[in-house]
Order: sequence, then structure tokens, then C-alpha cells
Amino acid sequence: MSDTAASEISFLGTGDVGPVHGPNDGFPIERYTELVRPTLAGVDLRFGNCERQYSDRGANARGDDGQPHGRQPPSMAQIFTDCGFDAMTVANNHMWDFGPDALLDTRALLLEKGIMVTGAGKNLAQAREPAIVECKGIKVGFLGYCSVLPEGAAAGPDKIGVAELRVKTQYEGRGPHAPVRVITEPDERDLQMILEDIEKLRPHVDVLMPVFHWGVIWVPRVIADYQVKVAHACIDAGADMVMGHHAHIPKAIEMYKGKAIFYSLSNFCMTKPKQSWKWDETPWHHGALRNHVDQNPEYPLLPYGTDSRRTLMAKAILTKQGVKEVSFLPMMIDTKYRPEVLKNGDPRFDDMVNYMDWASEGFDHKFTVVGDEVKITPA
Repeated sequence: MSDTAASEISFLGTGDVGPVHGPNDGFPIERYTELVRPTLAGVDLRFGNCERQYSDRGANARGDDGQPHGRQPPSMAQIFTDCGFDAMTVANNHMWDFGPDALLDTRALLLEKGIMVTGAGKNLAQAREPAIVECKGIKVGFLGYCSVLPEGAAAGPDKIGVAELRVKTQYEGRGPHAPVRVITEPDERDLQMILEDIEKLRPHVDVLMPVFHWGVIWVPRVIADYQVKVAHACIDAGADMVMGHHAHIPKAIEMYKGKAIFYSLSNFCMTKPKQSWKWDETPWHHGALRNHVDQNPEYPLLPYGTDSRRTLMAKAILTKQGVKEVSFLPMMIDTKYRPEVLKNGDPRFDDMVNYMDWASEGFDHKFTVVGDEVKITPA
């Protein structure tokens, strides 16, 4: 990146990246991003979530319920350079699918491509290291954490792994004919670790963004208690904007103390061989998820529910004083699994704006369409 001083730079934050179908399956890697590359190329700084491991090493680390698609050949990582990412988080639940060697290989591969990395490493200290990018004299720092790790994936003082945010869950009964209330709280030690990381990084960057792989997967609208508490605590500690991933559908956008929280940026470039086995469990198949996340037969390789084709990018103008303004770009993934930036006047554009307004009910926000963007301000 250029070190030439500038008064402001433009930024795009994307959702999950990690398609598993490549040239041998009839999916040229460059095709995934062909519709969105001009938009990515039109900004100064790009960030995403690396959702797969890229390595020839390791063995399935998740047992019979493992994720064999979670490790991809290093050649599939071409997608990250196609997107022009400057920094990425690797703090997610798939960064342990084939164990520690594949994790380290993924981290090294991204760094070799000139992409800064945060969220996982050879030990907890390295996993907590920020990804710092300087663009035109403006320094931007990212920190990555995950609250949905499989057993054994957390980094330790002398253990390879991912920076973890643990969650405590309680269930409150409200009578025989009322649904149980699920109460979640962040682990105090992990939250304190995150706030310490923000405090340590704050003097060294102009813009600071924590990024979380977290929350309630697949189900529309639902935001867990702990997500709100952690996001607010990060901003109180000095963060300028918070981004989230993992749900595979878009979730709420909130303005808190004038700063934006994107609870889930959904999918960006993703495919998966088949739907989760959890969909076959009776409580899911007949209960909580019926009519909410039924699979879309037009998207057999995006088996995260009907709304998984909906997506967005977080856009911001960054200065040495922080985030000047923030917006989102409504998007839709087509049946070739290509994310497409929608234009004002397209009925799908209005549909996505209305969907995000619905998903954000109960959170402070005001959406104003300006050209092909949706500006986000406090209500």
C-alpha cells in the first residue's frame, strides 16, 4: 500500500470467503468474483473472513462429524488475490478442521500473498496480534476472535489455535406453555482479553475494527445477548466499527454511540458440498427452523437456508480521526455463486434494503439510500 498521505480512504468489509468447488468441478476460481471485482478494485482497502484452511497437510480433526471440505488445496486460495484483500481474519470454526499444521499453513500462505492476518497462530500471543495495514498514511488495525470453536481449537500460551471468545449459556424456564429463554454472557476473562487488545492497539492505529465469528447460525434476525454486550464493550473501549460473520445470512446493523456494528455480513464467495446433518434432526426439521431456513433448490451448493443468497458489504470512509461515514452495499448471490452488487432501481436492491431494515428492528439505525449505497446513521 502507498504511504502517500491522504485525508481519507475508502474501505470495504466482506462476509465469509471459502468456496470448495474449483476448476475440477467446473467452477473456475476467477468466476466467483467476476461481478464484484470492479467494486472491490474501486476502493483503497479490503477485508474479509478466510473460512477454509488451505494446505496439503493435516487430518480431519473433528471426528465423524468432521468437515472434510474445510481444508482446500492451496491453489484455491487464488480467490483472495482475485479479491485484492489487504487483511483477513482467520478466527473461525473451520480454521481447525484439519488441525494445527493446516492452520499454520493457511496463515503463512495469506502472509506470502501480502495479506495481513489476525485471529489465529502458533500460540495465543500470535493469535491476538492485530492485522495492521497502512494505506496512504492512514493506519487501520483489525483484531479477530471466534465464539463458535470446535473442541481443541482454542489457542493457548504454548498451543497453536484460534483466539477464542467463550460464551456462558443459561436457560430460564417461564412455565409449561412458554418458550425457554436462552441467556448468554461472554466469558469475563475472554472479554477482558479483547478489551486489553483494543487498549494496546489503540495508540498505534487511526482506525480500529474488532471482527467476530459468532452468533446464531442460519436463523434470521436473532442476535444473542453476548454479541450485543461484547460489541458495545469494544466500542466503549475505543473501537471505531465492529464486523461479524458466521451466521451465513445477513443480520442486524446497529449504530451505538455513533459507531456501526455489522452483526453478520453473510456469505461473500462460498460453496459447500451438502447441507448440515443438523437439518435432519427432528427438532430442526419439524420445529424451530421450518419455514425460516428451508433450503433453496436453486442453490444446492449454498445450503444455509433461503436467505443465504442475501449478502452485503460494509463500506466506510476512513480518516486519521476514525470512521467518517459508513454505509452498506446491498448484494445478492446468483445461481453461479457469484456475489453481485445491486443497483438502485433494481427491485432486488429495494428488497435487500427492506430486509436489512427488518433484520435491524430493535437496534438503533436509520438507512438512507444515496445512489447505489445505503447510508447508516443513528435514528
